[in-house]
Amino acid sequence: MCGICGIISTDPSEHFDSRIIQRMRDTLAHRGPDDKGAYLGPGIALGHRRLSIIDLRPEGRQPMANEDGRVQIVFNGEIYNFAEHRDWLIAKGHRFKSRTDTEVIIHLYEELGVDCLKRLRGMFAFAIWDERKRFLFLARDRLGKKPLFYHFDGKRLLFASEIKALLAYPSVTATADPQAIDYYLSLGYVPGPFSAFKGIQKLPPAHYLTFSQGRLEIKRYWQVHYLPKLELSENAACAQIVERLTEAVKLRLISDVPLGAFLSGGIDSSAIVALMAKLSNAPVKTFSIGFNEPEYDETEHARSVAQQFGTEHHQFTVEPDAIDILETLVWHFDEPFADSSALPTYYLSKLTREHVTVALNGDAGDENFAGYPRYLVTLLSQYLYSGSGPLRGVMGSTAAQGRKLFRDNSKMARCLRLIERTLKSGPRLGYLRLMTHRPGESMYSADFASSVDRDAAEKLIMAAYDRSDAKHIVDATLNVDLDLYLPYDLLVKVDIASMAVGLEARSPMVDHEFVEFVATLPARFKISGLTLKAIFKKALRGLLPERILTRRKMGFGVPLDHWFRGQLSELLRDTLLSQRSLERGYFRRRSVEQLVEAHISGRSNHQYQLWNLLMLELWHRVFIDAPAATSIRQASA
Repeated sequence: MCGICGIISTDPSEHFDSRIIQRMRDTLAHRGPDDKGAYLGPGIALGHRRLSIIDLRPEGRQPMANEDGRVQIVFNGEIYNFAEHRDWLIAKGHRFKSRTDTEVIIHLYEELGVDCLKRLRGMFAFAIWDERKRFLFLARDRLGKKPLFYHFDGKRLLFASEIKALLAYPSVTATADPQAIDYYLSLGYVPGPFSAFKGIQKLPPAHYLTFSQGRLEIKRYWQVHYLPKLELSENAACAQIVERLTEAVKLRLISDVPLGAFLSGGIDSSAIVALMAKLSNAPVKTFSIGFNEPEYDETEHARSVAQQFGTEHHQFTVEPDAIDILETLVWHFDEPFADSSALPTYYLSKLTREHVTVALNGDAGDENFAGYPRYLVTLLSQYLYSGSGPLRGVMGSTAAQGRKLFRDNSKMARCLRLIERTLKSGPRLGYLRLMTHRPGESMYSADFASSVDRDAAEKLIMAAYDRSDAKHIVDATLNVDLDLYLPYDLLVKVDIASMAVGLEARSPMVDHEFVEFVATLPARFKISGLTLKAIFKKALRGLLPERILTRRKMGFGVPLDHWFRGQLSELLRDTLLSQRSLERGYFRRRSVEQLVEAHISGRSNHQYQLWNLLMLELWHRVFIDAPAATSIRQASA
C-alpha cells in the first residue's frame, strides 16, 4: 500500500520545484514508510511513498516507467490477478524488471488504454502519465477501497491519496465548503464527488479521470447489476458462496510480508478467519478490540473463534482516555468523520501493525447479504405500505405510540420511526429518513440554513435508488449502501485508520467478482422470514460454530453515551460550548447548549449527534483555523 500525488500543468514548458512535490509526497509518509520517489518532467511532477508488500527489492520503487521511460505510473493498492496478466504481457513482448503488480498495470495500459481497468481485480488508485500524448489517466477501484482526491484551478491539476497532500501545495487554501458540511451533518460523512474543502473533489469509486490539453473528463466504468437473477437452488448458491469467497481470500493471502486478520467474533470476520485457517499452513494471527462496558464488548466471542481455529490471538481494550488521540485521528481523516468506530479501528490497526503488515477483514458482508436490521425493517415496511389504506393507518399509529416507549436514538425507536414514515411515504423515503440525521430546523443558524440545500443528502440517496436496476426493495437498498455508505464511511474508516500506522487492510468480500455474484442472488435468499443474511449463514454451517451464526449482531459500537456522561463530559462542554465553536455560525447557541445538557443529565441520549458536532469542531481547529492549517504545511516541509 502506498501514497501517491502529482501535479500536471496545461503549460508543457512549466517546470516544478522538486521541493513542492517532495513536500506533498512526504505528508503521506505514514501510508508508505518503506521508500519514496519522485519524477519530474516538462509540465509534470509525480510523487510516491511506498509500503512494500510484494517484491521488496528496489526494483519495485515508484514512480515506475515502461521500457523506454515514456509512460510513468504511481500506484496505491493491490492487483490480485496480476500474475495471469504478466504471462500474457510477456507473450506480447513486454519486458519486466520487477515482480510487482505495478509494472503489470503500465503494460496493460500500453496494450489496452483506459480499458485496462476491465482486467484489474483488486483495490487501487493510480495515475499514469503518457509522455507521448501528454495524457494523464487517474482511476479508482470499483467499490472504492483506495482514495483519490484532486484540485483543478484551470492551469494545474493536482491529485493525491489524501487531502493534506493537496493542502501542502502553496496555492491551495483550506476553506470549508458549507454544502459539504451539511452533507456531513446529515450523513456522518462527506460523499463524493464533494470534499469538506472548497475546490477539492473526490474521484468517485468505479470512475476514471483523463486530462489532456487542459480538458478534464470523468467517466464511470463499472456498476453492480442485480438483474438478471441467477436461477439456482439455495444449496447450489451456498456451495458457490463458499467457493467464491475461498478464492477471494486465497488471492488476498499473496504477500511477501507477514499477514493476519481482524477478528470481532461476528459472522463476517469469523468466516474470513475460518477460510484463512483452512488455506494456511501456520496458525493465523488474529486481532480484536474491546471495551470495559459489557454491552459494547465482543472480545469473548472473538476469543471463542480464535480458539476454534487455533489462531495466535491478540486483543486490546479501549479506555475513555483514548480520546487523547482524537486530534491525531482528525488529522489523518482530513475531513470531518462521524463514525465513532474509527477510534477503536485505529487502535486495532496499531495493535495489528506491531505483528503484521497486512490484515484481512470482513467488511461488506452486511452490504452484500443484508445484515443490518434496517434492511428487514425496510422489507416489512414495503409489505405494509403495499397493503390497504386502513391497515397502513393502524400500523402507523401503532408505530408512533410504540416509539414513545423507547429513547429517541435507540435502535428500536429508529426502527419504529422508519415504519411510521414508510407507511406515509413509501419504503425508499422511509429508508432515506433513517439514514439521514441532520440537525433539526431549529438548530441551524438562519445564515447557515440559507446557504445550503437542506435536501441535498436526501436527493443523493434517492438518486442512488434511481441508478439501481434492482426491482426488489432489499436489493435496491443494498445497492444504495454499496454506492454511498460502504465507500464513503466504512471503507474510508478502515483505509485511513490502517494506513495511519502503515498497515494494509484487505477485504475479500469487497472483491468485485464476489459482489457481482451475490448481487444476482434472489433477494429472498438474503432475508428469509425474519432472518438476516440467511443464505450466508446457511452457507457457513459446518464451517463456523452454530453459536457464532445465531448470536445477536452487535456492530462495532463505541460507548459514547457512557463516556459523554463521565470522563468526557468536561471535554464536550469545553469544546462545543466554547466561544470559538459557537462563533463559527453553523448553529444556534441555545440549541447546542440544550443538546449537551440533555445528554449529560441523562434526560436524553444524543451521543451520535454530539460526536458529530465534536468531530466537526475539532476538524475546524486542525485544518481550517489559520495556525493549525499553517502547521500542516510546516509539518510536511
